[in-house]
Amino acid sequence: MYLLDTNHCSRLLQGHPSIIEKLNALGNVTVATSVIVRGELIFMAQKSERQSANLRQVHRLLDDMQVYPLDNDTAERYGKLKAAILERFGPKDKKKRTKIRTDILGFTDNDLWIAAAAQQHNLIVVSADSDFERMKTVANFRVEKWWSPEMDRT
Repeated sequence: MYLLDTNHCSRLLQGHPSIIEKLNALGNVTVATSVIVRGELIFMAQKSERQSANLRQVHRLLDDMQVYPLDNDTAERYGKLKAAILERFGPKDKKKRTKIRTDILGFTDNDLWIAAAAQQHNLIVVSADSDFERMKTVANFRVEKWWSPEMDRT
């Protein structure tokens, strides 16, 4: 089972061939996303020039996809993951570590929530974001990349 990150969902909305090919090859495997990604996609549509059309497209995609919610278990995993990230990548001086933000270390809170949900439900994160690969050094979950920005530059 797979959990698509925002970059893969947005490319899916654009009909990106590598993502569509991968989905077709998977067959009946569950492909889902997170409520965090739902919020990010709606935000992107809201700020676009074609707001109404893009919102309809986002809702059509999400209506056909399981969207995992956040709950107390997700929050527990998020808190542990964030602490582990700060321990591994933060300053060695514990006093400095209490004041550092994870975004300064290259990890967004949204991606931490997505990783926590993937861990909770034993899902494979599908993302082009490198922070997931770095998170794997402190957390047990899998990551795949079906698309990357480099693919569009060739």
